[in-house]
Amino acid sequence: MERNALRARNGIKLVAGVDRPGVGLTPKDVVWERGRTQLWHYRSDKVRYSPPLLIVFSLVSRSYILDLTPGNSFIEQLLDAGFDVYMVDWGEPDERDAQNRLEDYVDDYIPAAVERVRELSGADEVNLFGYCFGGDLSLLYAAHHPDAPLRSLTVLATPVDFTKMGPMSDVFRGGLEVDDVVDEDGNVPPRVVVQGFKTLTPTAEVTRYVTLWERLWSDEYVSAYQAMTGWSDDHIPFPGAAARETVQMLVRDNGMVTDRLTVGGDPVHLSDIRLPFLTVRADRDHIVPPEATEALIDLVGSEDKHELRLTAGHMGLVVGRTAAKTTVPEIIGFLRTRSDEVGED
Repeated sequence: MERNALRARNGIKLVAGVDRPGVGLTPKDVVWERGRTQLWHYRSDKVRYSPPLLIVFSLVSRSYILDLTPGNSFIEQLLDAGFDVYMVDWGEPDERDAQNRLEDYVDDYIPAAVERVRELSGADEVNLFGYCFGGDLSLLYAAHHPDAPLRSLTVLATPVDFTKMGPMSDVFRGGLEVDDVVDEDGNVPPRVVVQGFKTLTPTAEVTRYVTLWERLWSDEYVSAYQAMTGWSDDHIPFPGAAARETVQMLVRDNGMVTDRLTVGGDPVHLSDIRLPFLTVRADRDHIVPPEATEALIDLVGSEDKHELRLTAGHMGLVVGRTAAKTTVPEIIGFLRTRSDEVGED
């Protein structure tokens, strides 16, 4: 009876949209801007490691998944471990971004962010971290700029074999054109992106409501549910030109695997990446299936390269118990061994 009463109370709150948890609350400063893109520097008075860590986020999702809620934040854990953390957030693209190509991000935005981090920190290098499609952008950047001032490269839930991305890539391999789904701004609208992800697990929405009902009595579960499902349904437009290039080069040509990549007209090879390298992937990832990520470890040319494979879902890599107990400590361990303690000569 007590749990049913709690279910009723929390159900009313959910429907009314009240008591939603705050997300992305870790204090930060905007230290560079270009168009809708911002470079964030997270505040910390306990930096113990150098060089700084620069996170490149995905082009189609909101970055607050990495700073979900206090106590359940990847960013918080990195700061607590002593890292100086920056993040490239792409903002919300509009008609002014419709002509942005992959090379604009790989050859312009990311290099500019790297230089700004070096300028602010006084460090000669940065540790680069790419999340999901941000990992693809980071791979292209590192491959196209082998002399870039990078100490290491880490990518998480980053697809390379786009033939294994399921229905979302199959529809474009089958003939659907990006121009068939762009909006009046010339971008792929968020609703198309959300629906594309939902086709990967068509029964997931039903399942999550069943689980929600079973645990609706728990304030902690409901708060986490609101934050995580809010993020999974909260996407941003995919700039039209970058989407066309992604479909042709990464999906139809499967360029990462077939070595048919070009950036700014130049051939690009993942084998040219020689940095200390870590790829993190999840066995239960329904957004980026494990089959889409498994080839990556063999594609990069680094001698110092490692793969962390976890029994987790896409979000479970950065939030929740698996992230807190396994993913984040492993990433922190990798970064620490590629960093210097502040004050060391």
